[in-house]
Amino acid sequence: MRTRVTDMLGIELPIFAFSHCRDVVAAVSRAGGMGVLGALYFTPEELEMELKWIDDHVDGKPYGVDVVMPASYAGADFAPEELVGRLQGMIPEGHRKFVDDLLAAHDVPESSGEAGKVLLGWTDATARPQVEVALRHPIALLANALGPPPADVVELAHQHGVKVAALASTPRHAIKQVEVGVDIVVAQGTEAGGHTGEITTMVLIPQVVDAVDVPVLAAGGIGDGRQMAAGMALGAEGVWTGSIWLTVEEADTPAMARQRILAATSRDTVRSRSWTGKPARLLKNEWTEAWESEESPGTLPMPLQFMLVSDALRRIGRSDASELATFPAGQIIGTMNQVKSAKDVVFDLVSGYIEAVERLGGLEK
Repeated sequence: MRTRVTDMLGIELPIFAFSHCRDVVAAVSRAGGMGVLGALYFTPEELEMELKWIDDHVDGKPYGVDVVMPASYAGADFAPEELVGRLQGMIPEGHRKFVDDLLAAHDVPESSGEAGKVLLGWTDATARPQVEVALRHPIALLANALGPPPADVVELAHQHGVKVAALASTPRHAIKQVEVGVDIVVAQGTEAGGHTGEITTMVLIPQVVDAVDVPVLAAGGIGDGRQMAAGMALGAEGVWTGSIWLTVEEADTPAMARQRILAATSRDTVRSRSWTGKPARLLKNEWTEAWESEESPGTLPMPLQFMLVSDALRRIGRSDASELATFPAGQIIGTMNQVKSAKDVVFDLVSGYIEAVERLGGLEK
């Protein structure tokens, strides 16, 4: 299965697996695809440990790192040393009370020793140290999840021999990314989990392929070989996958979340700003519904929303309040009903792709 991206990155299969779990990243790369570690929730020190582990367990195969460097966010003009403090001061007390009241109504216990800890990875200032750590390791790809990455970061990656990818939800976004030097565009349809636009994958991919001259990866609702074949037929040169790795054997997905994913249908997700302030597809539940209710004060812009709710989400995760536990998940979860190894998922993608292509070939006879 040879395309420009397999030649560009030295991989056997044009299958990219985004995951926050290092075990999944290493397993997919060993299976011939490319695992991509989401760096968002790691401090630079934690990221260093994660990447060192991957280096030791990937058998020399290529892997990548995904960071979040949004093109626009609240506080973009603040100095790095005053960023967190000033952003915290921008969160209205009414929003804090709404979150506290929501947790109290569901008997979510108070925070323990981690109270007040903010996982802030949604700004240029906080993502750059992650980039520096990533480029000290033998990564093959640096990806940016929100908008075009800064041109100087693209240039720095290229100086290290690292290719750069970025996600796009419209042709206009794809063109902007190519203008800053991005090597691969990930055309992500609205079916995807996490931050996503409004255009469906089937409509988006050919538009992006026609708009840029770099390789395009199909993303959004891709979970089996037939969908992979469809994306390639539309002009993509590989697939970018995420949600399908949440339930593999190697994943560190909490048991409660894994059970909910396995039981969910494709109608059990919703685009919501309740996680980060930007539209993201999440598992639909009482948390997402509360933020759409008449009592809601409305969501805050990135990164204020995540700063507001990050401690609450940790408290929910440690509690029995499963009705509030939400997380990014795409519509493909409707077909995810059993636990497999990451290697088997890669094999299923490839075999399904081959079957689909052969079936289409048979129609010509």
